[in-house]
Amino acid sequence: MVVEIGAGSDDDLMAALDRLLPRDESAYVHRHGSPGHGADHVLPLLVPPSLTVPVIAGRLALGTWQSICLLDPNPDNPVRSVRLSFVPGG
Repeated sequence: MVVEIGAGSDDDLMAALDRLLPRDESAYVHRHGSPGHGADHVLPLLVPPSLTVPVIAGRLALGTWQSICLLDPNPDNPVRSVRLSFVPGG
């Protein structure tokens, strides 16, 4: 996802997600793995698992304070892979 982080905004983001998707096990029908794992399956409704960012003159076209952040609150799988694909522009 592309977000502005720093000065506490990353903590605010995580707190907002915790309010929207509580880790209370009773909140979800899907129950296995770590407590509240059902929230991990609902998370892609709010935070898509893919992202497209234009590259202009060899640089990511992001706003001044924007960063690309990876979000995976699921502790059950500590190792993840990230795939980058580049599509040539016209």
